[in-house]
Amino acid sequence: MGKVVYEKSAGLTDSPMSYCPGCLHGTIHKLVAESLVELGVLDRSVLVASVGCSVVAYQFYNCDAVQAAHGRAPAVATGIKRVSPESIVFTYQGDGDLAAIGTSEIIHAAHRGENITVIFVNNAIYGMTGGQMAPTTLITQKTSTSPKGRVENQAGLPMKVSEMMAQIPSSYYIERVSAHNVPNILKTKKAITKAFRNQIDGKGFSMVEILSTCPIGWHVTPVEATKFVESAMVPYFPLGVYKDEGEVRS
Repeated sequence: MGKVVYEKSAGLTDSPMSYCPGCLHGTIHKLVAESLVELGVLDRSVLVASVGCSVVAYQFYNCDAVQAAHGRAPAVATGIKRVSPESIVFTYQGDGDLAAIGTSEIIHAAHRGENITVIFVNNAIYGMTGGQMAPTTLITQKTSTSPKGRVENQAGLPMKVSEMMAQIPSSYYIERVSAHNVPNILKTKKAITKAFRNQIDGKGFSMVEILSTCPIGWHVTPVEATKFVESAMVPYFPLGVYKDEGEVRS
């Protein structure tokens, strides 16, 4: 049997990743890094890291980076892009960061049509802070703050961020993908590359939502976590392009 060799992207540093076994942040990091390298923009890219499990993302990307306060990554990215418009500016945010404390920032950045790229990782839970219920936690899904499962008449329905962002007039490109298996990883890479290309071409606000896992927070094995994405998350959060002004206008 041939030896499997992991090829590190030039867009990543040599720092060992600190994510839990079965977490897909590492996979998504590599896809983002590969896209920046292939597009030839790594040397002028700026990451705005969020608060959450990806709070130390700046250690892993081989480009400039800024750490933002919880939920404020789009606001920080806006400032960077406006003073340095030649830079390729992207935020990397989880659902607790973007869809909870950062809801205002992401909505208004899209309303302004800011020419930035948002990588939104949705694993339906607060991962870093103890596995609390997030805006995207599914009905009946158990968390540390919903030990009997999320109940609609108490917490409402899980927030569908891509559908919401697609309704904003000035958003340009919104797509939901997943990273739970190889075919979907390939589609995720394509979506990420397209989102960065939109920024290079000055098209405006692009967001890629990526369904991901949290085996530790979900209290399941990595294999069970990928099955949960397929059986529970994808049916509620359907994959696909929710808005592409390039397709509409072409």
